[in-house]
Amino acid sequence: MKSLERRFKNISEKKPLWSTHTCFALAIQEQDFGTQAIHRWFNRLVSNDDYAKNEKRAILRHLEKLTKPVRTTGIEDQTSLCTALDVKYGAVVAKIQK
Repeated sequence: MKSLERRFKNISEKKPLWSTHTCFALAIQEQDFGTQAIHRWFNRLVSNDDYAKNEKRAILRHLEKLTKPVRTTGIEDQTSLCTALDVKYGAVVAKIQK
């Protein structure tokens, strides 16, 4: 079983009332799957009743964008790490200084 199919099955088992389209979208979100894989597995896993035929291209384009991870700069990550460390260890430093 491929990773996308496995993720889809896990989500659909945990959320049986969700549509197959919603489960598929969550399965590919920020996972960086390729266009061919998205199209292939969409056709295999998503029920035809979950979307209008004339909207299929738009849905696939949206899913292709959804699979790409959000890009962040290293500076943002370092800033948040420093802030978290300041909060965690700030009280310790204050006690030592007193």
